[in-house]
Amino acid sequence: MAAKPLNNIWIRRQQCPCGDWKCYIKADGDDQAVYVSLTTKSETASSSSQDAVFTPYVGQIFKSDDEAFEYYSNFARKNGFSIRKARSTESQNLGIYRRDFVCYRSGFNQPRKKANVEHPRDRKSVRCGCDAKLYLTKEIVDGVAQWYVSQFSNVHNHELLEDDQVRLLPAYRKIQEADQERILLLSKAGFPVNRIVKVLELEKGVQPGHLPFIEKDVRNFVRTCKKTVQENDALMTEKRENDLLELLEACKASQQKDEGFIYSFTTDDNGRVENIAWSYGHSLRAYSFFGDVMTFDTTYRSITYNMVLGVLFGIDNNGNAIFLGCVLLQDETSQSFSWALQSFVRFMRGKQPETIVTDIDSGLRDAIASEMPNTKHVICLWQVLSKLSSWFSLPLGLQYPDFKSEFDMLCRLENVEDFEHQWNHLVARFGVGSDKHIALLLSYRTSWPISYTRNFFLARTMTIEYWKLIETFMKNILSPQSSLLLFFEQVGLASNFGNHNKEKRLYMPAKTCLPLEEHARSVLTPYAFDVMQHEIMLSMQYAITEMANSSYLARHYKKMEAECLVIWIPEDEEVHCSCKEFEHSGILCRHSIRMLVSKNYFQIPAKYFPLRWRLESSLAPPDESVIQSSSDEYSQVFHALSGSLYSESLISKQRVNYVNRELKKLLENVQNMPTVDEIVVSSAPINVREL
Repeated sequence: MAAKPLNNIWIRRQQCPCGDWKCYIKADGDDQAVYVSLTTKSETASSSSQDAVFTPYVGQIFKSDDEAFEYYSNFARKNGFSIRKARSTESQNLGIYRRDFVCYRSGFNQPRKKANVEHPRDRKSVRCGCDAKLYLTKEIVDGVAQWYVSQFSNVHNHELLEDDQVRLLPAYRKIQEADQERILLLSKAGFPVNRIVKVLELEKGVQPGHLPFIEKDVRNFVRTCKKTVQENDALMTEKRENDLLELLEACKASQQKDEGFIYSFTTDDNGRVENIAWSYGHSLRAYSFFGDVMTFDTTYRSITYNMVLGVLFGIDNNGNAIFLGCVLLQDETSQSFSWALQSFVRFMRGKQPETIVTDIDSGLRDAIASEMPNTKHVICLWQVLSKLSSWFSLPLGLQYPDFKSEFDMLCRLENVEDFEHQWNHLVARFGVGSDKHIALLLSYRTSWPISYTRNFFLARTMTIEYWKLIETFMKNILSPQSSLLLFFEQVGLASNFGNHNKEKRLYMPAKTCLPLEEHARSVLTPYAFDVMQHEIMLSMQYAITEMANSSYLARHYKKMEAECLVIWIPEDEEVHCSCKEFEHSGILCRHSIRMLVSKNYFQIPAKYFPLRWRLESSLAPPDESVIQSSSDEYSQVFHALSGSLYSESLISKQRVNYVNRELKKLLENVQNMPTVDEIVVSSAPINVREL
C-alpha cells in the first residue's frame, strides 16, 4: 500500500480522564467520532448480497465462476462454515472448464518436515476430511460461456458455527481499505494494536469484539505494512512542519490586514513550531462585554498532525455562542494548557473570566489553578452525563437505567448536604464504591453538581441550546481539510461576528399586566427578557409568608417544589433567594420577583439588570428600520385583532379550521418576506388603524 497525501482527520479525544490508557470514552449519541467520512461501500455491498441466498442445486447456472464462488461463500457464511478453492481443470479449447469449491475443513493436512529449531510450533489442523462441496463445469451456449453446478453436497462431518463464531473464520475477516488507512494513521500516532482496535470499535459504534476482523489481523497488517507506516510517518512529519509554517505565515498576513488580529506560538530546540494560538479583533471586543464566563472546548484532536484543538467561547446577550480564540497544542499536558491560557489572557489584555467551563481533564485543571487562580472552574454537566454509559453500562448491566435515573436527580440537587447523603446512598445501592470512575467524579465533585456550582456565575452556558451552538460551530470548522491553512480559513469564516444570525425575536409581547414586565422588556435583550418573562409568569404561582429578621418563605401554591428562603433588605433594595438563580445566571428568579411584587415595586432595581443582558451591550447597532418593542400602539392593534379573530372562529368548527389554515399560510408568507424594506414608497407614517 503506497504512501499518499492524507486529509486532516479530527477525532474526539477518547482517552478516559481516569488515567487508565485502556479506558476509552464514547459519548452518548455520538455515532461517529471522526468528521471525515470513512466509507465502507464494499462492506455494504457484501452485506446486501447476503440478504437472499438459497441452497445451491445441481444444474444452477452462473455467469462466471467468480459469481458462483461469491454465492457459495455467502451461503456458507449463513450456514456456519467457510469455503476455499480446490482443484481446477483446463483444456486447450475451453481454458479452465472445471472449478471445485470445498468446505474449509475438506481434506487432510499433509505432514510437513519440521524445522530444525529447538521448540517448533505444533499447530493443529482444522481439516477433518469434510465432504461438503460445490463443483462447477463450464459450457458454451449460443456462443456464450456459462457455468453450471455439476455436483453439490452439503453434508458436513463437523459442527457448524453460530453467527457470532463464523464471522471469526479467516475467510470472512477482511480489513477494508478505509480501515487500513485508519489503522496506519493510528499506528503512526503511537497507538498499540489493542488501542487501535478499541478506537475502531468506538468509531463504528460496535460492541467489543464485533469488528469484521480481529486484533491478530490488525497486528499482521501493521507488521506487513511496517515500511508503509515508516513512509507515512516521514510524510506526515514533513506535512506537519510545512503546514504549521504555512499557518504561521497566514497569521502574519492576517495581522497585517486586521490590526485586531493577534497570535502567538512556541518552537522547539530545532525551531519547529510546537503550539500556536490566535484570536480576532471582534473577539477581543466581544470579550470586553461578555468575558465574565468562558468555555474552553478541548474535545477534538488531529490524528494527521497529532495536535490537540482548543476553542474558547463566550455567550453574548442574545444567547449566541461567540468565538473568542483558537489554539493547537502539541500534547495534553498541563504545561501546554498553561501556555494556551497565558496566551489567551495576554490576547485579552490581562482580563481573566469569572468562570471557565471545561470537560474533565487533570492537565487542564492544574493549568487553570496555576494561571487563573481567581477564576471559578466548572466541569460541564453535559460532558459528565455523556460519559456515564461508557463508564457504567457494562459493569452495571440491567441496573444501569436505574443508576442513570438516580444520577440525573443527584446532579440537580440544590443542597450540598443532600448531595453528599444521596451520593453515599447511590454508591452503596449499586455497589460501585471501588469503581475508579466513581472516585474520579468524587474528586471533581466541587466542580460539576449543581449543589456545588450554583453559586458560580455561568450566564446560561449550561443550557442545551448553548452547547448545541458550540457543537454546530465545531462541525463547521472540522469538516474535511487537506491542510491547516484551509482549517484556519474555516475558523476565520465561522468566527466572524457579522455571520451570526440577527436576533429574530425583535418584539416580545407582554403576557402579564405587571409593570415590572414592561420595565424588563425595555431594558433587556429579547433573549434575556424571554427568560425573565418566564420567571415573572411563574412568580404569580407563589405565596410569600413573612418570617423573622426580614426573611420570607416563597411557597408554590401546589407545593410542586421545595420552598425557598428570600431575604429582603429594604434600605438597600436588595433581595436574596436561596435558589441562587440570579447569582448563577444573572436573571432574577421567580421567588425574588414575587417578593418585589409583594412590596409594591413597579420597576425592578437596576442592580438586577446586569450589563451583559442589557440592550445597550449589543455588539451590533440596532436596525432603525425595525419596529421597536416599545411600539405599544402596534401591540394593542394586533392584540385586538387576534382577540376578535379568536372569538369569531369559535362559533363553528368550520370557522376554526378555516382560521387555522389561513393563519399558517399568513405566518409562512410573513416569514418569507425580506427583513429590510427593499423600496421606500413613501416617507409618510403608517396609519396603524388601517391595518
